[in-house]
Amino acid sequence: MARVKGALNARKKHKKILKLARGYRGARSKQYRTAKQSVMKAMAYAFAGRKQTKREYRSLWITRINAAARINKISYSQLMHGLKLADININRKMLADLAISDAAGFTKLVDAAKAKLN
Repeated sequence: MARVKGALNARKKHKKILKLARGYRGARSKQYRTAKQSVMKAMAYAFAGRKQTKREYRSLWITRINAAARINKISYSQLMHGLKLADININRKMLADLAISDAAGFTKLVDAAKAKLN
């Protein structure tokens, strides 16, 4: 049986990692071993970052809704509870957009929530 050498597959593997490490400083973009470590860590940070982005957006929406709700003399938690009681299923992203772009429409939602609370 013929002997199989690993050079071709190793070169493919190394090129793939070094391509991902392009733009890193010093040995991180030149040497396979350090590049591999850097790429693995970068991938882990990227995965966590995608989750963090979602959290930060939700936090931003809640802040915007709260600010608009306070203008209408109601707290954020009371507003959300009132909307739930009124069977108004609208997500925070849309509520935040309404609060910024359509103040009159948001006020109607607040009034509906207040009516159900009282």
